[in-house]
Parts: sequence; C-alpha cells; structure tokens
Amino acid sequence: MDPDGTQLGIKPLPEALAIARQMDLDLVEVAPNANPPVSRIMDYGKFKFDEAQRAKESRRKTTSSSIKEMKYRPKIGSGDFDTKTRQVSKFLNDGHKVKITIMFRGREMSHPELGMKILDNVAQQVGPIAKVEASPKLDGRNMTMVLAPDRRAQRRTGSQREGGAAADAGATPTGQDAPGPSGNGGFAATPQPAAAAASSETQEG
Repeated sequence: MDPDGTQLGIKPLPEALAIARQMDLDLVEVAPNANPPVSRIMDYGKFKFDEAQRAKESRRKTTSSSIKEMKYRPKIGSGDFDTKTRQVSKFLNDGHKVKITIMFRGREMSHPELGMKILDNVAQQVGPIAKVEASPKLDGRNMTMVLAPDRRAQRRTGSQREGGAAADAGATPTGQDAPGPSGNGGFAATPQPAAAAASSETQEG
C-alpha cells in the first residue's frame, strides 16, 4: 500500500523497496502473517510518534487517581526531605493526590510551627505542578495537608520543557552534517502501545 492506503498490488521486495526510496519513505510490514505479507509505504518516524501519543493518551484515560501519603518528621534532615519531596512530585505528575503528614512525638507537639514550616516548604517545592486542596490542620499527634495535581500548570511546564528540548534538538554541531531524511528503505517492526496502571501505596519515613 502507498501512504494514502491505495493498494499497489503484489510486488517483489526489491521493487517495493525501490518505490519506497523514490518517495523518500520507509517500507513497513504491517501484516506479517498475511499471505502474502502486507507492507505499507510510510514515514516510520511519524508513525512511531503518533503511536506514542495514542499510548500516552490511553494511559492518561485509564490511570485511576488515588490518594498517596508521604510522612515527614519535624526534625527531618535535608537529604531525606529532598528524597521524599521528589517522590511527592512523581505522585503528582502521575495524577495522584498526595496527603502530607507531619508526625509529632513527645515534646514536639509543643512546636507545631516546625510542622507548618515543613508543609510550607513542600508546597513551595511542588508549587509549579500542584495546588493545596486541603489546608494544613492538626489531627491528633499529626499535622496533615492534601496536595492535588494542577493540570493547567503541568501542561504549561510540559510545554516549556518540550519547547526547550526542541530548540536543543534543532541545533547542528559545527562541522557536522544535519540529520538526513527519515527514509531508510528498510523494514521496521510495528510498535505495540502499552497501558499502565498506577498502584496506591503509603510511604513512611
């Protein structure tokens, strides 16, 4: 088949490859088990990109949102704080809400400002991708806050990253030739989109 889906009939492999090269496109086997096998002339790079976009959209629709929990101590070290907060960012980017819990022990209960400071720092760190859904409150010996993904902010951040990556990719090093066209006249396997499901878990530290 040609790029428009028009059947070109049964062709020997060398002839089919020659036709694909003339169009500066790829010859992709789309039905290897058919008799004879069916191939299509296409831009395989664009095909892979479209497949990845469809798979991403499918994962976005099937991923079930859940509430994760991340626990901090009032006297947590900077290293542990950074590690836990990076995990919070990952949960938010995956579409989950996150309950932040500050656990007080003994005399720490007399210093709730320590817990507030940690919650403020977490909210500030994830501010570009999240919003505070439930403000900090005391719950027994714990102080909690709930963060939710900010979809609009995440899209803006993602667009900015993609724009920067595209600008970097467009630069050609001095003394080197720019990449050639996508056509390579070879066979390529059809990628299979995969769906992912998120699991709920509680991390304690």
